[in-house]
Amino acid sequence: MDDVVLRGPLIADGTGTPAYRADVGIKDGVISSIGHGLTGTRSIDADGLVLAPGFIDMHSHSDLRVLAEPDHLAKVSQGVTTEVLGQDGLSYAPVNDEVLATLRGQLAGWNDDPPGFDWNWRSVGEYLDRLDRGIAVNAAYLVPQGTLRMLVVGWDDRPPTESEMDNMKSVLAQSLAEGAMGMSSGLTYTPGMYADTSELVQLCEVVGQHGGFYSPHHRSYGAGALEAYAEMVDVSKRSGCALHLAHATMNFPVNKGKAPELLQLLDDAIAGGADISLDTYPYLPGATYLSALLPSWATEGGPERALARLSDVDTRERIRAEIEETGSDGCHGVPVDWDSIEINGVRNDRNTHLVGASVLQSAARMGRAPADLYFDVLVDERMGTSCLMHVGHEENVQAIMKHPAHTGGSDGLLVGDRPHPRAWGTFPRYFARYVRELGVLSLEECVEHLTGRAAKRLRLTDRGLVREGYAADLVLFDAATIADTATFDQPRQQAAGIPYVFCNGVTVIDDGTATGALPGHSLRSRP
Repeated sequence: MDDVVLRGPLIADGTGTPAYRADVGIKDGVISSIGHGLTGTRSIDADGLVLAPGFIDMHSHSDLRVLAEPDHLAKVSQGVTTEVLGQDGLSYAPVNDEVLATLRGQLAGWNDDPPGFDWNWRSVGEYLDRLDRGIAVNAAYLVPQGTLRMLVVGWDDRPPTESEMDNMKSVLAQSLAEGAMGMSSGLTYTPGMYADTSELVQLCEVVGQHGGFYSPHHRSYGAGALEAYAEMVDVSKRSGCALHLAHATMNFPVNKGKAPELLQLLDDAIAGGADISLDTYPYLPGATYLSALLPSWATEGGPERALARLSDVDTRERIRAEIEETGSDGCHGVPVDWDSIEINGVRNDRNTHLVGASVLQSAARMGRAPADLYFDVLVDERMGTSCLMHVGHEENVQAIMKHPAHTGGSDGLLVGDRPHPRAWGTFPRYFARYVRELGVLSLEECVEHLTGRAAKRLRLTDRGLVREGYAADLVLFDAATIADTATFDQPRQQAAGIPYVFCNGVTVIDDGTATGALPGHSLRSRP
């Protein structure tokens, strides 16, 4: 007898093949049987519901929140059972004490810096051990190249010495051996952006030797986006390392309607033998920390030196001219449109009046120049402010999500006054808007994108499909009512139409209510 039997769901098994009806039994954390007339200690009537593998968030920023709030309602409530951490080249391992102290401030806009939190790890292996103490979902980790460079080279904009390069490769190899699935980069964020192509190739050679993949936030999603994508394809070809393009899209006015050019570049590389996949979120605005708009030279040397520059009148004017007139590398080479930059999270209560408005709107209300307000906020908040960037194009989003190499990623930040709703709504939104409303994907195609295809990239041989012997990471949802309810005004809203979610066979959402169970653990690379 099974522990749990799901009776009569329509099974979209993660392969993209037509859905079918059957009972599914769960026992000892795995899918024990698929058939008809199964019996179990508990029986759930799933008639009228779709059963899919648990969704895999290929681009998550829950690195700290999954530990601070391990029940992780934002993700389990939308059917996510696995997420990939360590994104955009910046996270909290591998580190030493000095680097960790810097990152806690630099990434406060992404993850907060909760008082009294126990930072009891330094290596990747120790971080994965910490995850194994109990979380609601499974989690994989990528070695963040910016953190790696910070640890070995520091904040200087220069090539590494030969010994520093050897050291980075050694730490990277050790981190991969400890369980990291690959490496990420944030090539519009300092200090990761200081790496040239050759440096990235050398690091990716190590990743490829360990069977991992490279997941870059590349150098530009605006002006020069196609050239930036081409550089990443070149890195993959030269290093022999598989490539997974993070939040792959074409943003800003200069790229309206240009998704077909990106997809042709990728198709040509794949036809030539390259191993390439990508992830996207189903929204138009992006999100990051506010200081990301600064030119790279303005943040060289670390946050304290950056703050000193922002307090100098002449340096401020130089930065302003680059941001507003020529386009900084931090703003993807595009002159900033202050009306597209919305502050959505602050650390100091005195600045909450800025939340929910664009920099231009707040500056006009206060009778100030937008750049001056921007600089003063960064100094007052010590760079710990988050923002939305309204720079996307619907036709690009739809074209890219139909590509056969596409997977889903929320890129969601869980902190701030009004975080991007993608943190709570990405996966149900795919089904509500792009399957049911617009028909961009079929039900089976969408499930495959969000499950089996992602599991294949992660080399998970026992997850991502509804198949006997596979881990019972499963989600039951109503195809007619599944929907994202999170909005930009009310972003922390549980999705509709998802009554049951199982992680490793344990119910984490039961009849629409979180159980508080913590059955998740780290998923480590296999040699």
